Amino acid sequence: MSEKFNMELIDKTFTSYRKGQAFDGVVVLRRSDGVIFNIGGKNDAFIPASDFEDYSQVKIGDRFGVVITNQKNEEGLIEASKSLADSLKIANQNAGALRLGSKFSFVATGVGDGLLSKMGDYKIIVPFDQVSEHYVKNYNTLVGKQFEAVVTEIDKENKSIVASVKLLQEQIKVAIEKNFWNIIFINKVVKGKIERIMPYGAFVNVDGVDCFLHISNISYDKLDKVEDVLKVGQECQFRVIKVDRENKKVELSLKALLEDPKTTRIKELLLGDIYEGEVIKLLQFGAIVKVPNGATGLLHISNCTEDRTKKIYEIVKVGDKIEVEVISKDEENQKVSFKLANV
Repeated sequence: MSEKFNMELIDKTFTSYRKGQAFDGVVVLRRSDGVIFNIGGKNDAFIPASDFEDYSQVKIGDRFGVVITNQKNEEGLIEASKSLADSLKIANQNAGALRLGSKFSFVATGVGDGLLSKMGDYKIIVPFDQVSEHYVKNYNTLVGKQFEAVVTEIDKENKSIVASVKLLQEQIKVAIEKNFWNIIFINKVVKGKIERIMPYGAFVNVDGVDCFLHISNISYDKLDKVEDVLKVGQECQFRVIKVDRENKKVELSLKALLEDPKTTRIKELLLGDIYEGEVIKLLQFGAIVKVPNGATGLLHISNCTEDRTKKIYEIVKVGDKIEVEVISKDEENQKVSFKLANV
């Protein structure tokens, strides 16, 4: 007696479906909530309407690829996705177009022999020593994060890509530094972040390049410690005061963007006004006088007396309080001239 022909058994023998498998097929029934899609023999899958970019354009007889998303739903149908298949196709095309040295982005999906990911059917691995130019304590914390890398090996037959994030970081760093040295110049105002503080100053990161800020260029006031004004991580604007391209050194100044208090005090003085000042120093041709706001200026002997035989020490002494009139001031060169009031 011959064995009964069993088509269902043959279907099961030749085809087994698992999540992630890709199949080509045809739409055999269109419903309001989605389509029934034949993927071979008596095997139908369900694709929800939401999976299509424009469900109104879908019709019976349409052929395309799908990816299995679930082996069976509550209706007993395999669940599939056209959009996932479309994305997979594009990802395979993108991976197939990569060459040695190509740049691409990926999201880390796991950790194995390195940082792992996939691009379509291609397996991506970034060896641990190529993940970053900095020390990584726990690689598992990188899973789910997006990276940019450069292809260092590619095996299209086995669909495998080896890449390096570190190499791309180094390439970008070189390009940034090259651009930095092309556009940096004395007096340029730049924005930087305090990276390290030393007893004698601070190192500032400007567009990825370490620049130096000496403690004497931080403030017009004398500082005991850099930390009195700045802290690590702080961002400020600086003026470039020295560029040494040969030795790759740049010096910055914070106080160069601030007005010198001496200039501010001179600006406060009004021509023709009379102030009570104190003689703080005698010179051969006159005296240095300090007025109440802290500004100092020259009282020339010719502005003290008409007697040309007189010496300055015969007219005023250090510590004397005298009234002086402002007769000229030069804010740019920080100079002030006085004359004795009522002379």
